[in-house]
Amino acid sequence: MLRLFGASVGKHVRIHPSAKIFIPWNLNIGDWCAVGNDAVIYNLGSIYIGDKVIISQRAHLCGGSHDFRDPAMTLIKAPITIEDKVWICADSFVGPGVVVGEGAVLAARGVAVKNLKPWSVYGGNPVKLISTREQIRD
Repeated sequence: MLRLFGASVGKHVRIHPSAKIFIPWNLNIGDWCAVGNDAVIYNLGSIYIGDKVIISQRAHLCGGSHDFRDPAMTLIKAPITIEDKVWICADSFVGPGVVVGEGAVLAARGVAVKNLKPWSVYGGNPVKLISTREQIRD
């Protein structure tokens, strides 16, 4: 159904029926990915999800906000990039303009408003580096 509305969806992708995807034509998701129940993909800006990515239940990818410095509160549409082999854990939040590097993990309920480095584990609000992880080879 997402493909009919312009989304680019790879092979072997599982998107739970309760996941909410706001603008399908702004979604590009690679192969072997999963999007969990009640996940929110608020893709006012484009959202790119690489291969072998897990977006767990109730995670929120938020590609829009408002410019608080502008009295008119202008809408901001910023892309989000989730590189290959990433795990966005349950109830976590990824803000507008964020790049999550290859192999990174955003722990449960973590809030990422800045880029996350590859092969690293982050958690908290705002996120802090917890550890690194060994690179996975295919």
